[in-house]
Amino acid sequence: MNIYGIIMAGGGGTRFWPLSRKSTPKQLLNLSGKDVMVNEAIDRLASVAPRDNIFIVTNRNQKDKMQQVTAGRIVPDHILSEPSARNTAACIGYAAIKLLKTYGDGIMVITPSDAYIKNNAAFTQTLNRAIKGAEEGEHLVTIGIEPTFPATGYGYIQYEESKNEAKLVKRFVEKPSFERAVQYLAEGGYVWNSGMFIWKISVILEQFRLYLPDIYEDLMKIGEKIGLSEEEVTLSRIYPEIRSVSVDVGIMEKAQDILVVPGEFGWSDVGSWDMLGVLHSKDEGGNVSVGNVVQIDAKDSVFYSSGKLVAAVGVENLIVVETPDAVLVCPKDKAQDVKKMVDRLKSEGKEELL
Repeated sequence: MNIYGIIMAGGGGTRFWPLSRKSTPKQLLNLSGKDVMVNEAIDRLASVAPRDNIFIVTNRNQKDKMQQVTAGRIVPDHILSEPSARNTAACIGYAAIKLLKTYGDGIMVITPSDAYIKNNAAFTQTLNRAIKGAEEGEHLVTIGIEPTFPATGYGYIQYEESKNEAKLVKRFVEKPSFERAVQYLAEGGYVWNSGMFIWKISVILEQFRLYLPDIYEDLMKIGEKIGLSEEEVTLSRIYPEIRSVSVDVGIMEKAQDILVVPGEFGWSDVGSWDMLGVLHSKDEGGNVSVGNVVQIDAKDSVFYSSGKLVAAVGVENLIVVETPDAVLVCPKDKAQDVKKMVDRLKSEGKEELL
């Protein structure tokens, strides 16, 4: 059975403002100093799927930039563009119906575009285990990350203990309190929800029919026109009306016999500026400095310069980010609230900064 790699790359990455913008969201940024995040995601998937079988689903206003950035890595017309952002259920459903109508059934290996993976060999091994689980039955399979600390920013998956590599999922748990996260680690049998999925195209479409029948109906209408001259017009008409819901809430939390393959490969959802230490080494004061930065007696801070000198003296637990048209300053423990600034700028009509 053919294996297809699907990279979800339609997000805005607003918590990395002011570096991340609508036209160049987080997945199109080189935060590691090696390559842009989506290219790293492509290269990882190429270990389990032929490059000719790798697809990206992105927002329409990011498509041209995505094609430029990924040139030479994947087939240009394998960049699928959403007319509007409708969450992960629509994104995955669209990719599934496009693949089914174009190539027939196969295994979808779905990953986000903006995660950091330290150990690519272990990641490949974990994906192969998950692919095996999807091939051997009608299972929905997901990847769980072995927790290394009581994280409160990730969802958790509880599974039944067994000797099998793929464990039966008991339940999905929303982001917990710190006390509850500590309890999960002490009890064992919990992994972080990575947002990676592996399943047969036919299996996930059947789950749409069972649990998201309205979205399934929309996907079938789009599917009828795939490969025809009306395809793009139909997509533009129907897609923006699809109900916005995550695949986790819409399907994974309702479906039966879900499997999770626990993995340990140095995964991190680099979702905000305070996580930049995952990608760059810290100095003796616990600071991360990228670009033109000079600091004296700073502690546990993040400094990012796109050109101008960022000079810091005696600060602690601070984030300072300089770009040509904006400067961000916030306490490190408020990194998640950077999204609020993006919302504020949007409400004030300052689109040129978004």
